[in-house]
Amino acid sequence: MSSKRRQLHLGLFLFGTGYHPAGWRLPEGKTDGAYDPQFLKEVAQKLEKAKFDFFFLGDRLATSADMQHLFPSQMTRLEPFTMLSYLAAATDKIGLIGTVNTTYAEPYNIARFTASLDHLSRGRASWNVVTGSDTRAALNFSREKHWDNAKRYDYAEEFIEIVSGLWDTWEDDSLPRDKASGMFADGSKVHALNHVGEHFSVAGPLNILRPIQGQLPLITAGTSLRSQMLAAQYSDMVFTGTNVKEVAVKFYKEVKGRLPEYGREASDLKVLPGLVPIVGRTEEEARAKYAELNELVVTDYDLGPLSDKIGIDLRGYSLEDPLPDLSASETALHWAGLARGANGREDITIRDLFYFFTVTVRGHLLVVGSTQQVADIIEEWFRDEAADGFNVCPPYMPGGLDLFLELVVPELQRRGLFRTEYEGSTFREHLGLSRPGNRYDLIAKG
Repeated sequence: MSSKRRQLHLGLFLFGTGYHPAGWRLPEGKTDGAYDPQFLKEVAQKLEKAKFDFFFLGDRLATSADMQHLFPSQMTRLEPFTMLSYLAAATDKIGLIGTVNTTYAEPYNIARFTASLDHLSRGRASWNVVTGSDTRAALNFSREKHWDNAKRYDYAEEFIEIVSGLWDTWEDDSLPRDKASGMFADGSKVHALNHVGEHFSVAGPLNILRPIQGQLPLITAGTSLRSQMLAAQYSDMVFTGTNVKEVAVKFYKEVKGRLPEYGREASDLKVLPGLVPIVGRTEEEARAKYAELNELVVTDYDLGPLSDKIGIDLRGYSLEDPLPDLSASETALHWAGLARGANGREDITIRDLFYFFTVTVRGHLLVVGSTQQVADIIEEWFRDEAADGFNVCPPYMPGGLDLFLELVVPELQRRGLFRTEYEGSTFREHLGLSRPGNRYDLIAKG
């Protein structure tokens, strides 16, 4: 743990065609970003030049062509650890986060994947632990149904314990490779795990040396009580999704308030909401880009999901109608206020609200504005402890990322919020975390 002044953390959540569902349709938009090796390498190198903490790849284990209009970036993409191994060779400092769904994996395999990437990257690997939300995934793994929430989390907790234990089964000095004596391995420093639990039986040891970082940083996501408990016990970083600062502040306090139960302090866990920045050199430029993106959305303008969300039925109105009286629903008033902010005007229509809902339905914070306006929001959330940083989701690629790196990052650095140089070489060091001792060595020392 570090005692240094609190510092903003920034990472990229890669959406190959951009977070906005129509990002790929812009004249300058990238359509094959999920598969272009040169493009992916250039993105990672840009982030490293800007001193970002990490490059993050999400994952899901089911898909269909009907995702193309709302989630084109998530419809098809490369397997995370394969891609990150490639990027490890093209970068030197930036953290590399890969997603693994524990519900459809085996701990021994994941311990191998993650430890291998940590060695290849010289200590920059991290594991984003998810339990899955797509019920269709079960059918791809010889199962009839997706497990319920409680079972998935029980399984994940035991899974994490096994992987963490396997990483420690070879102590740091367990391979002396002594040519004079002929001792390649010191068997007294190699340990069987011998785990027998409710879901798994794993003997060990792992067939890979302890990771460079000792224990890889663990990432979790979600705001439910069970996800908070998982984060408080195991996570070094938690990803969240909300566009309401008050909600973010409440979650921040709640999840960090659970840390002492596990002998941890507030600085041991970083909270990063998702941020979708549509930034321009002027406010007008940003608003124009937001409008251009929305006009390219492919949709049947079904107002049902929006009506259900806000608690007011809009299906009898024309898209060009001004918003009706929304005072009967606090949720509706909130969404209308956010949509007005994104459009930069009060007189928005039902179409404007529909577009805002379509773009932000996944819950991340959409900010539209100039360099100063975007930086102000980031600083406000950081200073008010709604966030320790942000998981940046550019709306289109590569331009949406380039403008953020060119305009916003230097402004955050000028304000003293974000680093101008890396102070370490591993991802744990970027997060201000020390390298943990090996559990077996600690036991031996009493």
